Amino acid sequence: MNYTIRIKRQENQQASPCWQEFSFEGSADTSIASVLNELNHRSPLCEKSGTVVSPIAWECGCMIRKCGACAMRINGLPRLACSVFLRDCKGSVVTLEPLSKFPLVKDLVVDRSVIFEALKRTKLWLEGDAFQTSYTHSQRYQSAKCLLCGCCLEVCPNFDPNSEFAGAVLPVNAYRILNEEQDIAHQTELANAYRQLYFEGCGKSLACQDICPAGIPVEELMSRSNAAAVWKR
Repeated sequence: MNYTIRIKRQENQQASPCWQEFSFEGSADTSIASVLNELNHRSPLCEKSGTVVSPIAWECGCMIRKCGACAMRINGLPRLACSVFLRDCKGSVVTLEPLSKFPLVKDLVVDRSVIFEALKRTKLWLEGDAFQTSYTHSQRYQSAKCLLCGCCLEVCPNFDPNSEFAGAVLPVNAYRILNEEQDIAHQTELANAYRQLYFEGCGKSLACQDICPAGIPVEELMSRSNAAAVWKR
């Protein structure tokens, strides 16, 4: 089947964006990541108009939905390019854009360092020995599945990279530390940061619940993290 791949291109944050269209002929079982790889292997890479253009900048690390690097907007929704296939796009035109809530680096590449900075500000690590129980094993496993891809933040109406609010990434990842930390002083410090950087800013829209590419039960982990950091204090 013949597809038209529309890609929003931009050299950097200061440059003006533009749209470029490329033809792709292939199976509906082809992933968006594979489409981008195929386009970039063309020499030269030409638009549908015949104009020669530079290779498309995008990120990937694993190609098996384990790293989250290939997150982008696909037909308007934040998704992972490695786990979305042409058959999922419902039509012959596929539109690719960078995530809009993070600083642009180039083309489909954005700077998601704000995610990691939020986790660092929360001091999301253990200071003491980890306390673990089989009762929370399933939830801790789900928490550890977070890819830090940013898809949940892209759809969150409360998230702004220039604000303190860290979004769903924080309660999902905080669950493990809040339930494993035995150092009382650090647990209290973590709980205070959690209230400031997440709890006080969340509007409970739960748009993050359905968009997570890892299928994490975001709402459940939010509730459990809230209970550990807020209601027990």
